[in-house]
Amino acid sequence: MSAGLNLAQQEAVNYLHGPCLVLAGAGSGKTRVITHKIARLIQTGVEANRIAAITFTNKAAAEMRERAKSLVGRPAKEIVICTFHALGVRLMREDGKVLGLKPQFSILDSDDVTSILKDAGGTTDAATARQWQWAISLWKNLGLNAAQALAQAKDDNERVTATVMARYEERLAAYQSVDFDDLIGLPLKLLRDFPEVCEKWQKKLGHVLVDEYQDTNATQYELLKLLVGERGRFTAVGDDDQSIYGWRGATLDNLRRLPKDYPTLKVVKLEQNYRSTSAILRAANNVIQPNPKLFPKTLFSELGEGEPVRVIDCDNEEHEAERAVRRIQSIRESGAGKDWKDFAILYRANHQARVLEQALRKAQIPYKVSGGQSFFDRAEIRDLCAWLRLWVNNDDDPAFLRSVTTPKRGIGHQTLQALGVFASQYKLSLFEALFSSSLGSVLSARAVGSLHEFGRYVNDLEFRARHTVGAEAAKAFLADWLKDIGYEKHLYDSEDNEKVAAARWTNVLDFCEWMAARCGGEIDDAAGVSMAQERKTLLEVAQTIALLSTISEREKDQNVVTLSTLHASKGLEWPHVILAGCVEGMLPFKPEDADGGVVSESFAQRLQEERRLMYVGITRAQRSLVVSWSKKRKKGREMVAAQPSRFIAEMALDKATTKEDPREKLRALRAEFARKSAEAAAAAATPGAA
Repeated sequence: MSAGLNLAQQEAVNYLHGPCLVLAGAGSGKTRVITHKIARLIQTGVEANRIAAITFTNKAAAEMRERAKSLVGRPAKEIVICTFHALGVRLMREDGKVLGLKPQFSILDSDDVTSILKDAGGTTDAATARQWQWAISLWKNLGLNAAQALAQAKDDNERVTATVMARYEERLAAYQSVDFDDLIGLPLKLLRDFPEVCEKWQKKLGHVLVDEYQDTNATQYELLKLLVGERGRFTAVGDDDQSIYGWRGATLDNLRRLPKDYPTLKVVKLEQNYRSTSAILRAANNVIQPNPKLFPKTLFSELGEGEPVRVIDCDNEEHEAERAVRRIQSIRESGAGKDWKDFAILYRANHQARVLEQALRKAQIPYKVSGGQSFFDRAEIRDLCAWLRLWVNNDDDPAFLRSVTTPKRGIGHQTLQALGVFASQYKLSLFEALFSSSLGSVLSARAVGSLHEFGRYVNDLEFRARHTVGAEAAKAFLADWLKDIGYEKHLYDSEDNEKVAAARWTNVLDFCEWMAARCGGEIDDAAGVSMAQERKTLLEVAQTIALLSTISEREKDQNVVTLSTLHASKGLEWPHVILAGCVEGMLPFKPEDADGGVVSESFAQRLQEERRLMYVGITRAQRSLVVSWSKKRKKGREMVAAQPSRFIAEMALDKATTKEDPREKLRALRAEFARKSAEAAAAAATPGAA
């Protein structure tokens, strides 16, 4: 099983009987170590269904499942490979009843949460609601409930937010719903407060592997501790130099605590990088060097020196974008990068993409913006998901309101308002209230009739979805349902532009195909809730829907240049990378430039995280790296003078080789062109050359 592994990787794979921390530097083969360790555990007799590998994204889970399958074959189906959130769902669907949750609870998305908070806080301002949402999420990630948040509130603003949080908690309980933070917090409460449930799960899981351990927050660490128990049969794989999510609760304290909480912890460092050239790694090691080290390590590569890292200074952001485009064209012309997908342009904040997009479009270069709108964020897909959620959980009020009004079915907002008041008065969900015998006292017979008709239709759909198994049956069911509610007509009626309506309808058909494929067991469940590829009912597939943030099958093998924020680029790699906008104020980010984020840490801590972000950016590059900055940048509506990022100096590059002079480049290109032309002319003049 250890074929192709270096000595450090072998050491990590073969240590099986206690807690293990693998410090995996960028590009050092961490997924390889995790999958080989899974294979080793199975080889030594651990049953596949007693192994859990926890990741942070559905994409990482899917990749890990594929790699595990190639190593261990059929048993890979039994391994629990999923995200932290999907594992939380699994725990709560099985045992959440002790917390008062029925197995069909709903998982609310970000927009649902915003609208509930607007209602709970008595405001129509979405920005205010989103600030509450941010603060409440941070508190939940720290393991605080509304009462605890109120007790430690520092000012009136925090006291108001804690009060809104209390009302929000009441509504979630009433709707039999949870938000994404609850998928960690509630399983933790479940294991902490119910020892018999905790014991059951500890027996169930023989070994737990955690990927990207440096990204865990306080609640996730406590959950992990309860899952593995005192024996501590786990493998945590992470890199303190790539911890870039402090703003959403991730904490390096989890790395500090491991040796204290588990004194027998085995620490293995992976320092050989298989991705980048020595020139790129030297720049990365130099940048990260000023940060204090929990576990010192230095990356090295055996891929050769490679071309020097280049720094480009530009007049302004438009000039910078043009030079990025020229760089891509130049590399392609030289033959060093033949596909568009070999290139990525990375930047600190979303708004920096606009000027880069304009330059790429002008040059007719195909591109995608990574971290752009998710498939599941599209209005038409959210409409359909609301219906699915309502079939699964009739108490899901946000799903009820979206379904009953999309498409319109003659039930107006006044009827729904009266139903809402009635439901609140009697502490019922909107769906329960709809069938109440006393509803006629507040609504006309016609309104009650329309609501009853809708309620009966939902119950009928739920019954049929429960008994619809397999891809063909699911496809036929979904087609009939969309025809019944007139959804295609609704799309065309609500769009002025027919092309836009047609594109939206194509998305709907794609969604139905994808749902049907999951019912047929043709695709692994990206939510990780069920590993085996057996045929499922449409209702079972609908239960996992809220965990799926993207239809990843659509993203495969697009031959386009990638534009991405540094945060979204983590875990990815490209042969040629351009780091754009490397100026003070943007990278490192200054608080006054932060868009809405709550800045609570000291400047020194924030600077350390920004330095780690630069390190992540540098280590995405395999063969060539360019770092660019502009002497002027736009700030609000005005142009301001800019200084190169301090991280450029920290890279300690050799000035003689790294400064790229465009005139020299042009002269070299002309000379090369002239040489090739002369060779072609000489060949043509030589008899028999053809």
